[in-house]
Amino acid sequence: MSIGVYIPEYVQDCELVASEDLARDPAFWLAHVLLTMGDPGEPAEPYGVDTSAYEEMVDRLGDPEQPWPVLRVCFDGGHTVYAVYANWDDQNNVDYFIRHPKWGRLGFLGQCGADEAGPGLSWTELLTLATSTQGTEGLTNPSERLLLLLPMLGDADMPGEACDTVARALSHCGIRAEAASDLAAVLLGEQDPANGPRWTPTGDSPIAVCSSPYSPRQVPLALGITPDQAQALATALSSPVPGQEEVMEYQRNEHSAGRRS
Repeated sequence: MSIGVYIPEYVQDCELVASEDLARDPAFWLAHVLLTMGDPGEPAEPYGVDTSAYEEMVDRLGDPEQPWPVLRVCFDGGHTVYAVYANWDDQNNVDYFIRHPKWGRLGFLGQCGADEAGPGLSWTELLTLATSTQGTEGLTNPSERLLLLLPMLGDADMPGEACDTVARALSHCGIRAEAASDLAAVLLGEQDPANGPRWTPTGDSPIAVCSSPYSPRQVPLALGITPDQAQALATALSSPVPGQEEVMEYQRNEHSAGRRS
């Protein structure tokens, strides 16, 4: 049974439905990354995904006649990242934002689609959110959380192992292991350490802002929240999660085992 999602600060004339059940299907993950970061017209079979299942998933994710799919990533301090497949009659977007029930506003990360805006996350923030599992709602698997939020990534200071980390997440989510590394490289694109987006806190807020002119985070996230709320958000986004290294090591071992099988 579908469960409705109510976000009082979001668009009111639409029906939202919790859609974390889609994460069980590799077709969802291939559709998600290609719709937001790649070419959705690519053949699905080389990635180990059935063509008809992929096409059905693409249609479902963009169907304006259906409730809008919502996937959630809960993290420290009662914060939640939402990814909403916003399907209007004339355009399709994926909206990303952070919400806390005490804010009375949303912290906009970015958008993929007709009205593209981003990046919305640094590499450190992405990895922290992927491994900071809180509560029982939303996605709890680190690989799924990483891939859901990956379209928001933009960082000139990404580490050398970033591509391998993304490839492992793709493999864990059902993408053929032999194709995962090439797909990860395509999704991350060519890195530009000299001119890529950089993330630095300002004197006005502990929350890092982005240097990219296209990023909603040129100003502090959730502008207008109290100083204590801003500090709690900054800490939740950037502090290393206990057990993070263990999670990443487990992911590496699982990926290696998958490539050998």
